[in-house]
Amino acid sequence: METHLFFAIFCAWICLSVPLEFCIAADSIRMDQSISHGETLVSSGQSFELGFFSPGSSKNRYLGIWYKNTPQTVVWVANRNNPIADSYGVLTIINNGALVLLNQSKSVIWSPNLSRVPENPVARLLETGNLVLRDSSNESSESYIWQSFDDPSDTMLPRMKVGWNLKTGLQQKLTSWRSADDPSLGDFSYRIDINVLPYVVLGVGSSKKVRSGPWNGLEFNGVLVLDYLVYKAVFVNNDDEFGPTKER
Repeated sequence: METHLFFAIFCAWICLSVPLEFCIAADSIRMDQSISHGETLVSSGQSFELGFFSPGSSKNRYLGIWYKNTPQTVVWVANRNNPIADSYGVLTIINNGALVLLNQSKSVIWSPNLSRVPENPVARLLETGNLVLRDSSNESSESYIWQSFDDPSDTMLPRMKVGWNLKTGLQQKLTSWRSADDPSLGDFSYRIDINVLPYVVLGVGSSKKVRSGPWNGLEFNGVLVLDYLVYKAVFVNNDDEFGPTKER
């Protein structure tokens, strides 16, 4: 008992003696905590990592998510069109509950649009590769104030959707990188377009390079449905959302 008490006191002393950001959970940050150059968040199962990186031969810095064991495979980028020109960058949650990426002059480089203001916000990197902002008292996915899965880059991960949120009008689509050294928005996109009936589009700029037939209630006409060994394709079609997703 005395040993356990001593250990608890020792741990508490350590957390009070060092800067706050070194005592946070490995997969999340809370109000006024931050990560900067050389620091990362790692999902609970060690599958994904979030931090700052420079792609290819570029000297610009970006905030991104990659596979922990394969760091060269970046699956999401926050500030795609607004890089940081030096090694200074900070991801933090400020007093109004907003998740922001700051540069050296404390200017906001990137910040997601929030559906509401969180009371006690926490940003957490999930084992799915999804970065979410929510109230710390509610872990339900229904309570997410924002999630990176709603703002995809060029990679579709399991449980991510490509389609439409019919309540908010949000379109979720994949967009290519400009080049291996530049993750800014490229020319190619993969999306669901809704006219009379929805259909899949591979776009080049504003034009439609390839498109499927319309959704007939079971499948897209003209698209061969395949059974994959790695993942299962699922199509969601209800009053709230419309579009394909995939599950492991």
